Amino acid sequence: MTTFEVINPATEEVVRSVEPTSAEETDAAIARAHAAFPAWRAVAPGDRARLLRRFADAVDADIENLAQLEVVNAGHTIGNARWEAGNVRDVLTYYSASPERLSGKQIPVPGGVNMTFHEPLGVVGVIVPWNFPMPIAGWGFAPALAAGNTVVLKPAELTPLTAIRLGELAREAGIPEDVFQVLPGKGSVVGQRFVDHPAVRKVVFTGSTEVGKQIMAGCAARVKRVTLELGGKNANIVFADADLEKAAATAPYGVFDNAGQDCCARSLILVQASVYEKFMESLEPAVKGVVVGDPRLEVTEMGPLISAGHHAKVSSYVDDSAPVAFRGNAPLGPGYWFPPTVVTPPDLRHPLASDEIFGPVVAVVPFAEEADAVTMANDTEYGLSGSIWTRDVGRAFRVARGVEAGNLSVNSHSSVRYWTPFGGFKQSGLGRELGPDAVDAFTDTKNVFISTED
Repeated sequence: MTTFEVINPATEEVVRSVEPTSAEETDAAIARAHAAFPAWRAVAPGDRARLLRRFADAVDADIENLAQLEVVNAGHTIGNARWEAGNVRDVLTYYSASPERLSGKQIPVPGGVNMTFHEPLGVVGVIVPWNFPMPIAGWGFAPALAAGNTVVLKPAELTPLTAIRLGELAREAGIPEDVFQVLPGKGSVVGQRFVDHPAVRKVVFTGSTEVGKQIMAGCAARVKRVTLELGGKNANIVFADADLEKAAATAPYGVFDNAGQDCCARSLILVQASVYEKFMESLEPAVKGVVVGDPRLEVTEMGPLISAGHHAKVSSYVDDSAPVAFRGNAPLGPGYWFPPTVVTPPDLRHPLASDEIFGPVVAVVPFAEEADAVTMANDTEYGLSGSIWTRDVGRAFRVARGVEAGNLSVNSHSSVRYWTPFGGFKQSGLGRELGPDAVDAFTDTKNVFISTED
């Protein structure tokens, strides 16, 4: 069987060779997960919770190793990578409380007693993207396991190393081997079997809208549940009454984090026309101040793009004719480096303003009034995230309710927390991950009526 090479995007050196899982091996893994399901769902809630806490402890003890793996595999900065490994630990800890709290309802009815139960689905397939390999894996497998499901997880071909290590840590913590399996391989092989195999009862997918539609169509043919977290073209709306210095200083970190390879990246900045020039004057030094370089260094704020192919895609948007306002710096030599770039397209129809570039490129466009800002922010097929900068609390609520997106932040770019639901409107996805209700999405509601009549 041909192996595939894992490349360090900062150096273009081969890190490791990984053997892909075949369709036959995937089917065998799904069969083992299906066979393991009855015993796993029968584990007492407190014992399942204890195993998840042990898994969290194992991740905590391995955070530095996981972080270093992500630095060389995904090019993430060491600071980000440590946070991401810690997020897996925290999500496992959070959902370890769920098995003992997965309660139904007693519903008043005549003639008897009516109860509901949350029953686990069975085998859950989790398909993870390359941009945030650790956290997004945890967002899928932690609540699925907590609800009593078994999990087969497919990491992205480009970034399998931390997922493989998480599988090892799960076994060390006492999670039965067939309950949580990591299957590196091609999406067209492993991921497709998740969609097609009748024993897989749900597919969780994070990735492009195009692939998400294909997965949704395949699952629809089998009446299979899906959770989809897809693309985004997210607006950062800056009103004239905002703290402009803070809005400009933080804007680069709302889009250039992870080199812009983030579905939540605020890659369209809408600035009220009366303060547009002032904002741009403050934005330029903030962009040029972003430290791009060796992701192993503590001071580095942005690393490379993930691959040569993705570098070519991002570069195609910024040719010699592109309306570039200013750029930051990036290393020369080996590595898929791209400088933080600010562009000023003439309108929202321009690809720089409308497309999800998925790189460190941000478009800045002026708007006139509040209603215009909402209309412009909604003028996209996506609806995942965004930011609103204003000192007017009433305006903050009006605009937040008006913008068609699942996750918004006011005077901040932080809209993803494991305590709160995360997901998109429109073509940014279906369903919600994280938050207190995520476990319910991995269960079926069973209704039971018991007659009390003679």
